[in-house]
Amino acid sequence: MEQQDFSRRLAELRMQKGVSARDMSLSLGQSAGYINNIENGVNFPSMAVFFYICEYLNITPKEFFDTDTGNPTKANELLNVCRHLSDAQIDNLLALAKDLK
Repeated sequence: MEQQDFSRRLAELRMQKGVSARDMSLSLGQSAGYINNIENGVNFPSMAVFFYICEYLNITPKEFFDTDTGNPTKANELLNVCRHLSDAQIDNLLALAKDLK
């Protein structure tokens, strides 16, 4: 993943969480413009800060780089709900998802 793609993905995931770049920066213990600088390609986070970013977004590093999953937080939420469903309920949910697709 190129730096431009990294910056774009971070902005996408941050907006899905509904938080401003400033608030996210401060929540991570960084300067107010830290996330904005990453999203604009000025800076790149250290590995340690990248892990904090993922934790803040409630995703794994793998999910950060998995751009095929547009909203990994919601995908995880759906998966957690499915863990408590019966096989018949999962089949119904799958049929509905395929119909929506």
